[in-house]
Amino acid sequence: MTTSPIAARTPRTSTTKVFRHVGTVALAAALLAGATTPATAAPAAPDTAATPTAATAETADRPELQRAAQAVIDAGFGGVQLRVRDERGEWTGSAGVRKLGSPAPPPNDGRFWVGSSTKTVTATVVLQLVAEGRVGLDAPVADHLPEPGLDRRITPRMLLQHTSGLFSYTGEVYDDGTVVPGIPATGKAWVENRFHRYEPAELVRFALARPARFEPGTGQNYSNTNYTLAQLLVERVTGHSFADEVERRILRPLGMRGTGVPGHRSTLPGPHAHGYYRYQDGGEWKVVDVSRQNLSLLAGAGDMYSTTRDLQTFFSALMAGRLVPAPLLAEMRTPHGHLGYGLGLFAQELPCGGTVYHHNGGAPGGYGSLMYSSPDGRTTMTAGVTTGDAPIDPAAAFPKALAGLVETVFCGR
Repeated sequence: MTTSPIAARTPRTSTTKVFRHVGTVALAAALLAGATTPATAAPAAPDTAATPTAATAETADRPELQRAAQAVIDAGFGGVQLRVRDERGEWTGSAGVRKLGSPAPPPNDGRFWVGSSTKTVTATVVLQLVAEGRVGLDAPVADHLPEPGLDRRITPRMLLQHTSGLFSYTGEVYDDGTVVPGIPATGKAWVENRFHRYEPAELVRFALARPARFEPGTGQNYSNTNYTLAQLLVERVTGHSFADEVERRILRPLGMRGTGVPGHRSTLPGPHAHGYYRYQDGGEWKVVDVSRQNLSLLAGAGDMYSTTRDLQTFFSALMAGRLVPAPLLAEMRTPHGHLGYGLGLFAQELPCGGTVYHHNGGAPGGYGSLMYSSPDGRTTMTAGVTTGDAPIDPAAAFPKALAGLVETVFCGR
């Protein structure tokens, strides 16, 4: 799916928000939040035997982290790879399985589709262009992108803050419960369409053909359309592909060799855990391996792959002020509206006091990501999560396990 397993409309103090803003809906139905079509509830999962676990040599020193990882599997997920860095050093571990039918655990530094964690990368590139004076944060996007026919009141700030009002091309659920479908991003329709090649301009045209949710700047609505437009903005201003700009500005300088913008490539490079998607076909429930999928559906909004190590490297550098100037980093971290969303970041208050920043994500199906940091970038938690064949509703099953992870790492519980 391309939504996050966190609830998109929960208050920003709730850890359930973590997975609702990740991508489109399959994994939000299964894992994170981005899509807007509701998933059909699955029957309760049967009791299962304990799943294998694996971790680095430090596991004996951090049993609480291994237990927190195992709680994700106990909630019904297939696998998790977890990386934590704090004052005690760096710990990596995993729980669950790499592939259904095999006892091997997920690789500790395998690749996975990160879904909407991509949005923080996109926002960072846009803000670098703002810092260079090539883009005005509050100037009309239409000055650079006249072709789509955007409302001239829409600015880069509104795109990054989800305040443009633009319809999300993965579909919308309105306050009265009305569902307006978008491009297939969940269920059987997505499974049969998951290798389709989309172009960013095509996604934007689809969205602009639908009525806006509200006048620009007068509300807030999590919309993948905003970040696909941000990608087009980067390409128009620089004259280079988005993938090239991400490589030049972020991946290469930080040594993030396990991360990429795949374009139309549907295969995860290198070692990876398999993700599965459970869907209903008529009256029958089916499970399919969705490790291969074409994420051009979420251009600029959720189409990257990465590793826990690379996500940690990126987010720590961002929080430490190494990627954007301090005034713009402050803008990124300032929560706005009912989503508590800044410019490509969520701010979350901890039950033990203090704040963490995050942007989790989920591919349309099979995969999710976690990306958390303390304000100074010194304590971080990153993870890749895969779904298996358990008949669970990830959006309902994940919040408790996620809360446990966050509190264990950032509150020492």
